Amino acid sequence: MRKRSWMSVLAAGLVLTLALTGCGNSGGSVGSEDGIKVGVLFSTSGQTALGEQSMANATLLAIDEINADGGVNGKKLVPIQEDYASDPSMAATKAKKLLMQDQVAAIIGAYTSASRQAVLPIVEQNDGLLVYPMQYEGEEYSDNIIYTGPVPNQGLQMFVPWLLENEGKKFFMIGSDYVFPVETNKQVKALLEMNGGSVVGEEYVPMGQAEFASLINKIKEAKPDIVFSTLVAESVSAFYKQFANYGLTSEDIVIASTTPTESDLAAMGGEAAKGHITVQPYFQTVDTPENKSFIESYQKKYGDEPVNTQMESAYYSVYLLKEALAKTEDYSNTKQLIANFAELELEAPQGKIQVDAKNHHTKLNAYIGIANDQAQFDIVETFEPISPEPWSKLIFPDHEEPWNQ
Repeated sequence: MRKRSWMSVLAAGLVLTLALTGCGNSGGSVGSEDGIKVGVLFSTSGQTALGEQSMANATLLAIDEINADGGVNGKKLVPIQEDYASDPSMAATKAKKLLMQDQVAAIIGAYTSASRQAVLPIVEQNDGLLVYPMQYEGEEYSDNIIYTGPVPNQGLQMFVPWLLENEGKKFFMIGSDYVFPVETNKQVKALLEMNGGSVVGEEYVPMGQAEFASLINKIKEAKPDIVFSTLVAESVSAFYKQFANYGLTSEDIVIASTTPTESDLAAMGGEAAKGHITVQPYFQTVDTPENKSFIESYQKKYGDEPVNTQMESAYYSVYLLKEALAKTEDYSNTKQLIANFAELELEAPQGKIQVDAKNHHTKLNAYIGIANDQAQFDIVETFEPISPEPWSKLIFPDHEEPWNQ
């Protein structure tokens, strides 16, 4: 009898523990009386937390704005936030918890390709939805992912010819040693070959590397016109600062990249950044009414920090989800919800965007910006929204598109 009583207490304690797991979620169905549950899956600790925390902030800001405006069909969005500590295997574990235990309608998040690829089989196996707001290398399609960040063709196909015309023909390529830089640089090299440029060096460094003395010496010896950088995370500001400390400026050799944000410029200092060039779907200096409102709202809630393309992507991803949910009768019907993203248009802070009905990626704008000494980008070239090519036609001209199979 005493043993049975102890087991009952243990079981009750386990149930209580599970009920309290996950930011106070109270359980229940996707569209319960409490509202529509949305997973917010970003690292607030670990190596990539600096970038991911601001994306989580922008996601929660959009949810707050939507709820203040009446929610979705009269229901509030209920965020359930999880920190996967910059660990892809933890991202998979947290995604499974959000889908199976919390029963969220969708997850917004993941950061690196490793974290996305860890979450991908989880959403596919459990009939879930991931809205992925990051720039990435492409070469992927899933029925269960809506990709709202850019793929390489949405910047490179305009950027590389522009650089060749305005900055020079000789490229030295550097990047962090993982899939995104390597695959991006394949497209850069194809564009150089098509447009009369050349590669005078190519180097990759471990993720998080902060010492670049030997690499900068190699760059000086090669005498390129342009250093094309696909460094990520803290390596970005470290490289730019050391480049400047070696006495090199954009007047000597310009650094061109798709990755630095206003947050990176602030970290490296305006003088180290000045004159170097970036292409992205969004800069804080984009002149639209939606952008002015976004910046004002974000800085009012979180303080006077720079706003960047990753934050903007997370922000408009929530609004795209809102529009898809508004057209969905049963919020637990993932297939119906995903189908309702097709051809969705939105006036985002960057300008008009649209979800491609077939490939689940998003048509986005492209801006070429030159960094100034105020840690902002002066926009020098603007391109209309560009259709995504997850498999670049430059590299994969005969690729059979999986969404047509």
